[in-house]
Amino acid sequence: MRNYIYIFLIAMVPLIELRGAIPVAYAIHTADPESSLLWSYVIIAIGNILPVPFIYLFARKVLEWGKDKRYIGKFFTWCLDKGEKGGQKLQAKAGRGLYWALVLFVGIPLPGTGAWTGTLAASFLDMGFKKSVIAVIGGVVLASVIVGLVCTLGFGAFFGIN
Repeated sequence: MRNYIYIFLIAMVPLIELRGAIPVAYAIHTADPESSLLWSYVIIAIGNILPVPFIYLFARKVLEWGKDKRYIGKFFTWCLDKGEKGGQKLQAKAGRGLYWALVLFVGIPLPGTGAWTGTLAASFLDMGFKKSVIAVIGGVVLASVIVGLVCTLGFGAFFGIN
């Protein structure tokens, strides 16, 4: 049970998200074959998606509030700039296909393209809450499949996981 809590928390961490939690789940499964990879995937998906509504509704407001504060201002300004630039870049490339661009942005497992960044970019683009959350969930599912396949092929080759 404790291992499931670890992977849940790892999936919630910005920049690490499911890209870090899924390999940990595979490593846990290698050490303890009684653990369920399917259950791990469900827990990881919930952990990665749970912050999304809060990020959409509050992150931008908190960042704007803190951008001129003494100790946190530089970091908050950096986050705001990253969100704005990410949103503008996504809008420029996607045009009218913004929804699918967001799904792919979140779903392609590269550093800085997860649910946190995608949701923040969607809030800067004023995509709408429901549409943004659904697109991010789709991206999380896509990223889970990709990272899972890479882990299965990699861990399976090294440790004989079926």
